[in-house]
Amino acid sequence: MANAHSTVPYRQIRAYFNDTTITVYQAYKESIAKAAVETQKLNASPDFKPGRMTWIKPSWAWMMYRSGYSFKDPGQSRILALRMKHQYFIDLLERGVLSSHVQKPEPGEKREKSSDIGIPGALSEQWANEWVAEIEDVTDKACELKRVIDERPDVTDEELLALGLIFEERLYTVPESVHRKLEMT
Repeated sequence: MANAHSTVPYRQIRAYFNDTTITVYQAYKESIAKAAVETQKLNASPDFKPGRMTWIKPSWAWMMYRSGYSFKDPGQSRILALRMKHQYFIDLLERGVLSSHVQKPEPGEKREKSSDIGIPGALSEQWANEWVAEIEDVTDKACELKRVIDERPDVTDEELLALGLIFEERLYTVPESVHRKLEMT
C-alpha cells in the first residue's frame, strides 16, 4: 500500500499499448458490438448514437470493475477493445474530459486510481469514424477472467497474464500540455 509520501502520481494513465496503438475499452449493447466488430466501425449499427457523451477506459482492470466483467448491465453486455493510434489518443485526451467521480486518496490509501475518459458528443462521431483503428470483442475473455477468479481466489496476476486474461498495463506517457490539463501531479 502506498504511503502519503509516494512518488506515484495520483493521476496517471496505465494501459496496454505497443509502438503504434493503445487499447481502450468500452461496453456496448449486443447490436452495436456485433455490427462494430463485423464492419470495424463503431457507428455501423443504427443503435449507435453519435452526438452524445461516451466514456472509454484505458485500463482493462478498471473496465472489468466498472462493467462487472460484462454482467452488470444487460444494455452494456459486450466489451470491445478499441485500438487507437497514439496521436489520436493524445488528441482525445486534449479534447476529452476525465470522470469526476475519482476522489483524491486519504493518507495511507492507495494513490493510483483509474479514470474514465469522456468523449464529448461533438467529438464522438469523429472518434467513431476516424480514430478507432481496430475493434475486437473481448467479452468472452472478461467472462473467463471472472470464472477463473471465482474458482481460484488465490490466482496470481502472473498466472492470469500467462493465461492471456489480463494485460501488462504500463504507464502511458503524455505530453506536458496533457499532463497539465489532466492535473497529473
